[in-house]
Amino acid sequence: MLDDGIRGQLKAYFEKIQHPIELVAALGGDAASAETRALLDDLVALSDRIALREGADPRQPSFAIRRPDTGAAVRFAGPPMGHEFNSLVLALLHLGGHAPKESAELIARIRAIDRKLAFETYYSQSCQNCPDVVQALNLMAALNPLISHVAIDGALFPDEVAARAVMAVPAVFLDGAPFAQGRMGLDQILAKLDVGAADRAAAATAARLAATAPFEVLVVGGGPAGSAAAIYAARKGIRTGLVAERFGGQVLDTLAIENLISVPHTEGPRLAAALEAQVGEHGIDVVTAQRVEALIPAAEPGGLVGLRLAGGGALRARAVILAPGARWRTMGVPGEEAYRNKGVAFCPHCDGPLFKGKRVAVIGGGNSGVEAAIDLAGIVAHVTLIEFDDRLRADAVLQAKLASLANVTVIVSAQTSEVLGDGARVTGLAYRDRRDGAARTLALDGVFVQIGLVPNTEWLKGVVALSPRGEIEIDPRGQTSLSGVFAAGDATNVPYKQIVVAMGEGAKASLAAFDYLIRVPATADAAA
Repeated sequence: MLDDGIRGQLKAYFEKIQHPIELVAALGGDAASAETRALLDDLVALSDRIALREGADPRQPSFAIRRPDTGAAVRFAGPPMGHEFNSLVLALLHLGGHAPKESAELIARIRAIDRKLAFETYYSQSCQNCPDVVQALNLMAALNPLISHVAIDGALFPDEVAARAVMAVPAVFLDGAPFAQGRMGLDQILAKLDVGAADRAAAATAARLAATAPFEVLVVGGGPAGSAAAIYAARKGIRTGLVAERFGGQVLDTLAIENLISVPHTEGPRLAAALEAQVGEHGIDVVTAQRVEALIPAAEPGGLVGLRLAGGGALRARAVILAPGARWRTMGVPGEEAYRNKGVAFCPHCDGPLFKGKRVAVIGGGNSGVEAAIDLAGIVAHVTLIEFDDRLRADAVLQAKLASLANVTVIVSAQTSEVLGDGARVTGLAYRDRRDGAARTLALDGVFVQIGLVPNTEWLKGVVALSPRGEIEIDPRGQTSLSGVFAAGDATNVPYKQIVVAMGEGAKASLAAFDYLIRVPATADAAA
């Protein structure tokens, strides 16, 4: 089941297991059960602190990882491979007594929960957003025996997925009722369980920020551009801060990355973790889970630029680098928002397995749309690719691959007008044929929107110069229309929205900001 290289790595990891744990398996006679059995046998062979025994569970194949002395346990329904293999390894380590990396404050909040909570999470093995949720809930179950968690491979239990109307992953249920959908961190889950926690955390953050001295360089955004900018600034030996709503940004929603020079292959979450680790090595003051809602220009060159946070509090710096990134662009048609996560999806890698054997549409004929259609064609019954223009805009090699697929239909010169549904899920799509003006409909189970990105710059309107597309206008040095304010990455008017370009632009903006600091004298308030 596992190759020799993985076995060697796991054997070293399993030396960190301090307490005996047991794997309690409920297996059937199907191929997935055989795969699960082979996986469990491999795990048991790698540590004398792991034992295997038979058990019973309505879901087969499934297995629990249980610590006998405390009763703490987590369960996987289906062999956790793909992106969830790391979740399996972490669950074994945490239930075996290896200390988690989370803060003492978060661990204390988990252990203080005094009521039973039964979580279930539906995931797909190709989903890069799911491990964050699965690992957070697994950790909660490992630390508190009152909490249980089952991670369920939705592709192996399609009847459950249909009965619970799960059309996007990760989908979390608590005590049998819907709890959350989409990527969530441990702090967000705890805040959702304790509605007052978010307000208390915001108040504490505001109080801390009120006492924070001004930075020399302050970066907005934790993606490739923001990370590069912060690292370059910190390496100059100046006081650097970074504020981000979530570290990694749009990279977290990227599956395979194969064009980052010197890195033949990586994945979005792995790259985001590496960026965060490198930022942490440079003594940068990082403020996460905070959304910036306003930029306050300096009163004069050399003065302090301010940032007001949505959760309360403010930050100030002599120079600010804006790298807020971008998000998925939506169609803006009736039914799109109403059926979001009910058939309308934006990540074919994450949600594609939930549409196995069904009919779906992909909106967009650029590289991302054609790549999505190619990926989905191997899973679903039929893909209809809809493009507004009179021809596809994807690279020729992608178009050739698309044309070779028998279960793909391409419709060009089509303007999507409405996502249709029955109130619970998507049932079809309406569009207008731009050649003859005729209104047409398609019977569908899902719609994957792949029409590009929109910059996260609404909060900057009227403050810095923006292009008609809402991008921050910058000069060749990354300078915006405001003194002391620079910008980089996908939110700017720089062409070619690529990770490697964003990193370079972040470094360039940081060097320009440093040049600004040494050439423009600080005002009295900024020098204090």
